[in-house]
Amino acid sequence: MADDKDQFPAPQPLSEEARAAQKRRNLWLGLALLGFVVLVAITTFVRLSTGTGIAGRM
Repeated sequence: MADDKDQFPAPQPLSEEARAAQKRRNLWLGLALLGFVVLVAITTFVRLSTGTGIAGRM
């Protein structure tokens, strides 16, 4: 009985249309993540260079 719970059904192959939609979603998700990283980097650089961060308080 424990063997039945360990078995998962085989995934169905995606159609070409579904695979293209998946690639578009992945591209937009990657671009959004890259934009967030750039925003955090710019914010950090500005805060450190203006002296409003920890270094400016000491």
